[in-house]
Amino acid sequence: MATTPPPQSFDWTLVRSFLAVLDAGSLMGAARRMGAQQPTLSRHVAELEAQLSTPLFERTGRGVVPTAAAQAIADAARQMEAGAEQLALRLAGRRDATHGSVRITTSQVAASYLMPSVLAALQQAEPGIQVELVASNQISNLLRREADIAVRMVRPAQGSLVARKLADLPIVAAAHQSYLQRQGTPRKPQDLLQHRLIGYDRDDTIERGFARLGVALPREAFALRTDDQVAYGRLVASGAGIGFVAQYNTAHWPGVVPLLPMLQIPPLPCWLAVHREIRGSRVVKRVFDFLAEAIPAELQRLAAT
Repeated sequence: MATTPPPQSFDWTLVRSFLAVLDAGSLMGAARRMGAQQPTLSRHVAELEAQLSTPLFERTGRGVVPTAAAQAIADAARQMEAGAEQLALRLAGRRDATHGSVRITTSQVAASYLMPSVLAALQQAEPGIQVELVASNQISNLLRREADIAVRMVRPAQGSLVARKLADLPIVAAAHQSYLQRQGTPRKPQDLLQHRLIGYDRDDTIERGFARLGVALPREAFALRTDDQVAYGRLVASGAGIGFVAQYNTAHWPGVVPLLPMLQIPPLPCWLAVHREIRGSRVVKRVFDFLAEAIPAELQRLAAT
């Protein structure tokens, strides 16, 4: 029983050379347009003719004339050309989306305790993307285009930024067990006045927060004061007193425990922001989308730790 022979597989290089000669009308013209050698194009055409078992061009003194066979395969060859160009564009787009540098800015605390694990996962998932991490509390970084993406604990108000809320971060009173063993554990908010409290220096956020809860804590009630957020956390972790921190941070401080669960401290919102124009970048969008999923997942992991 006769079988149908398999379809001929053509080398795209041969088809490309064929189209170049067809469009230029001569081997010399095609070689000039392609930046190739004329003998190379002649050999490619000859190889394609051998595969098809039919001549494609008639040589004349002034160039070449396509045969009926050449005219018959021209449309199919151009479809191959269009497909090859589309493939090249998609591959280039894929590379643009997975290779490049992205500058991310966030607070000192988030840069120290939240982002390291997230960025480690990003590097594993996207090894071609380079990341620059800027620890800063200035949202103006995005507006001045000093960063591509921002992870912030306040909603960006600027209309030129695209923002997505990722989570609400619980804020808790916390202390190291070594401090509680020495000084005792507060049972109600008013007991805080009998303890060594860690507060901010020039920032009155904590005092204003407790005032809204009906608890008066003057600046002098805080035995230790600093506006450096990383130093603040280290003071709590070292057993220096009772502080008020984002709960996810305590997963990084062995021995630190939350206190006074009845304190209804408003949570901090976590926002992901990017400049509206920069979001058109494939690589920036890829990182933005990764962070939008990875940060909430990391917060959940830390909360369960």
